[in-house]
Amino acid sequence: MSICIFSCTQTQYADLILSRLGKGYLHAQGIYKDWFQKGRVESSADWIQPQAQELVKKIIEITDFRLPEISQEKQEGELVKFLLKFSDGLESESVIIPMKFGVTLCISSQVGCRMGCTFCQTGKMGLLRNLSAQEIVSQVFFARHTYGKFIRNIVFMGMGEPMDNFDEVKSAIAVLSCSSGLQIAPSRITISTSGVISGIYRMIDEIDPAINLAVSVNAPNNDIRRKIMPVNQKWNMDQLKIAMADYCANPRRAILAEYVLLEGINDSLADANQLATYLDGLSIKINLIPYNSQERDRFKPPHSQVVDEFASRLRSLGYKTLVRTTKGSNIMAACGQLGNKEQRTRLHVV
Repeated sequence: MSICIFSCTQTQYADLILSRLGKGYLHAQGIYKDWFQKGRVESSADWIQPQAQELVKKIIEITDFRLPEISQEKQEGELVKFLLKFSDGLESESVIIPMKFGVTLCISSQVGCRMGCTFCQTGKMGLLRNLSAQEIVSQVFFARHTYGKFIRNIVFMGMGEPMDNFDEVKSAIAVLSCSSGLQIAPSRITISTSGVISGIYRMIDEIDPAINLAVSVNAPNNDIRRKIMPVNQKWNMDQLKIAMADYCANPRRAILAEYVLLEGINDSLADANQLATYLDGLSIKINLIPYNSQERDRFKPPHSQVVDEFASRLRSLGYKTLVRTTKGSNIMAACGQLGNKEQRTRLHVV
């Protein structure tokens, strides 16, 4: 069986090669570094001595470098959405987002999602399956070496609930942050959750505290949140706040509270006041996201003045508050819009 390089850190890969061949540890390290940092590997590379070329060829022969195929891509300015098709025909969506201080890559952890948030296109698909660590890492590899983008930030905010696929997400992060591989600093990686409390506690116990956590709060109280986010029926806002407080008990940790603004539902100044009260005592920043329109829409984004007033109220109450600028809405690449209409049609998912 081949050794999948996308599932390994450099040390793990070199250990597996040594175990298989009884030699080749240092050469495996060089192959790993070339593959992830240059996007290619050659048995005749300058660092390989002539007498080691046969060994390197053998290492390459037993290594699985296979990648999915890009099945579709769309572009809006410098923003690019690309779909990867896997061996079973299912597809993930990823978005390359140019930012003021570098490029952010929004990646998927699942095909579809079981959380069913009413304002999210992905939720309409249901959960089709989890992505493997290999499939998660391949999204970053494509952005780096096919699209030529030096990725500064990784956000698990694409398709899926990362906490529902925790083991594979954890393994992928180890590969992404490997210092001899793709070299994404842990402090530049963000895991977003709809409020899966079991996953938050696993982050506390198992994940480098430098990894960032974003929580989709999206409502000022349980009554509203229950209507728009089914996860609230299992883990309500009181339970969620306790988990967030436990997470922030480590002074190295802070939370980004994500809040999608829906016209007439959660966007009043009274809602802002109640949200501020709810978040009191937490080490937290707030990211306001004006709703991005979708197909067969039941929701609308608030007027820009309403968004500004909501943000101003939170700032006046002492919260660092950002308003996310919508990017990619024309190609269904903005927050909440990843849903792969073609795949849903093909699989008869409405």
